[in-house]
Amino acid sequence: MKLLVKLGGTLLDCADSRHRLAVQIAAACAAGNQTVVVHGGGKQMTQYLSDRGFESRFVNGLRVTTPETVDALLKVFAGSVNHELVASLNRAGAMAVGLSGIDSFLVEAEQMDPALGAVGRVTRANPALLHLLAANHYVPVVACVAGDRQGRIFNVNADQMAVACAAAFGANQLVFLTDVEGVLDGAKQLRRLLTAAESAQLIADGVATGGMQAKLNAATAALAGGVGSVRIAPGASPNVLDRLLAGQEIGTRLIQ
Repeated sequence: MKLLVKLGGTLLDCADSRHRLAVQIAAACAAGNQTVVVHGGGKQMTQYLSDRGFESRFVNGLRVTTPETVDALLKVFAGSVNHELVASLNRAGAMAVGLSGIDSFLVEAEQMDPALGAVGRVTRANPALLHLLAANHYVPVVACVAGDRQGRIFNVNADQMAVACAAAFGANQLVFLTDVEGVLDGAKQLRRLLTAAESAQLIADGVATGGMQAKLNAATAALAGGVGSVRIAPGASPNVLDRLLAGQEIGTRLIQ
């Protein structure tokens, strides 16, 4: 099976959490799954900028990306966060390779809105490098940084990066491991199963907002792009990936 796991940055902030997830991902690879990991790191980015006197500004949930932020993007997303995760995966027995969308034009982007600076909209994903690595038992670990043919660098929403990679890779399953239980309805009840139409209704009704709205939009795009199954699940739940791959119903499963 081809598996793509998207890890939210909050799950990577703590070494213990990062190690627990790395052990599960390494086990998935050892079981024969061709596995790709995409990660965020927004919390770490905000702290890095704050420590240097830069205030983080957001518009509709997207970080305004100034030239100073692009420098931090490379140092934090593609640097410390990426390589700490790679080191944890290697410690767990995987053969992880740290990448960003810039590498080999893996994910190309264009500027989304001049008011947002270097925030990118994905225009194309080129999965040859993912296929090469995964087929040879390596684990590509992709930071949410993209580029274009002119050498420009873009900050891309990590959920959108995960969808672009999953669709291009031909993933059978896309798992968003996050810091929430799953998708809640208007009564604050967990929805175990959700269709694309029901996801759109939760957004229209103002029930799913902010980060969850972004995840539902990303999940719907992944299904439309040919990804077989999409799951939003709590990354802190014990052995969550092991249990999901064993068929347990954890979090929310999204279908067309």
